[in-house]
Amino acid sequence: MSKRKYFGTDGVRGEVGHAPITPDFVLRLANAAGRVLVDHDSRHRPAVLIGKDTRISGYMLEAALQAGFAAAGVDVYLAGPLPTPGIAYLTRALRLQAGVVISASHNPYQDNGIKFFAEGGVKLDDALEHEIEALLDAPLLTRPSAELGRAKRIDDAQGRYIEFCKSTFPSDRDLRHLKLVVDCANGAAYDIAPKVFHELGAEVIAIGNHPNGLNINDQCGATHSKTLQQAVLTHDADYGIALDGDADRLIMVDKEGRVYDGDQLLYVIAKARAAQGTLVGGVVGTVMTNLAMELALGKQGIAFGRAKVGDRYVLEMLGAEGWQLGGESSGHILCLDKHSTGDGIISSLQVLTALATLNMDLACICRDWQPFPQTMINVRLTPKMDWKAASQATLRDAEQALAGRGRVVLRPSGTEPVVRVMVEADAPALAEHWARTIAHAIETGHAAG
Repeated sequence: MSKRKYFGTDGVRGEVGHAPITPDFVLRLANAAGRVLVDHDSRHRPAVLIGKDTRISGYMLEAALQAGFAAAGVDVYLAGPLPTPGIAYLTRALRLQAGVVISASHNPYQDNGIKFFAEGGVKLDDALEHEIEALLDAPLLTRPSAELGRAKRIDDAQGRYIEFCKSTFPSDRDLRHLKLVVDCANGAAYDIAPKVFHELGAEVIAIGNHPNGLNINDQCGATHSKTLQQAVLTHDADYGIALDGDADRLIMVDKEGRVYDGDQLLYVIAKARAAQGTLVGGVVGTVMTNLAMELALGKQGIAFGRAKVGDRYVLEMLGAEGWQLGGESSGHILCLDKHSTGDGIISSLQVLTALATLNMDLACICRDWQPFPQTMINVRLTPKMDWKAASQATLRDAEQALAGRGRVVLRPSGTEPVVRVMVEADAPALAEHWARTIAHAIETGHAAG
């Protein structure tokens, strides 16, 4: 199958006003997607759900999507600002043929993107993305007037999603003993996340909950932990919970201001489920998951697999293995017994459930392992550079030297001409030495001694 031209690992994304995030392209994208939906089931009029985060460009792109789908003969339901996983849930709950999210996740407000969910609220597969791309250069299709799609706003979208999130928390427990700071990143969960935790009984201090179209992810949220750390200390809270702009990522902070990333939170959930006997199979991480976590899971008797970077690849491996729990250090955590996609709110509820199950706090559980030091070097490539051949001998030497003590990951960037050299080891000097040695070998085109 040929390489996709517009779709990345998580939809289409870029700077607003520059290809492909322009009104005319998004109009054609919706029209092409609508045609694919109609072609797959010509007996029934398909319907899609459109949601967005709080970026000012969302209004413009929402209108373009609505026009493109309607022209193709597809009905449109508008949810307004709603987390990405909320769109996945409602797509499934309303039995719709697709869900569309207007968001650039953790990126600044100048960026935006279009992400699709297929029927059932699952990620759009590669084959459908290729079908859509194949129609993007075709003339815009406008159905006869009697066949045009209609648009309807869903007034209770937020309420339905709030109830769904709450339903994933044990019915015999509540959060009445906790004071939580919830950082909504001035994003899609600004009016939802605080209500979920409040309605479960927690005392909630909400921050990052005043979006103005321009401040999404701006010094707040899961990618800027200092704001949350300070707020937790200021309010003497038990925990801090930070989401990103579309609320599919999670980081947490404890009462001492310590930050816990996706690897650590995933470990906490896995340990509690293993202790309860409810863990199905093992855990899936990525090639970037810290080796110390894998070793700690092994001591708990928990199997571990590594997927390529990207939550869609974690999801694929979970499906192939028949497992339920996986994630990335960035904070994408998948609990497939609770939701079909990564969900920051639901993941935080699973962490809080795990803490209650083990009767321990985050710091105590995470003492099981300390992340191995990592050194990351980006090596810029020229068109004639064969980085694989140049690094082969040195990579072999590094892997022999690091056996049982660390590992090496070489990963070409998907957006710029660089290869990322990541070395992880039980000693910082060892990680730095081999990262620099491998980077030098690539830069000079031969193995370095």
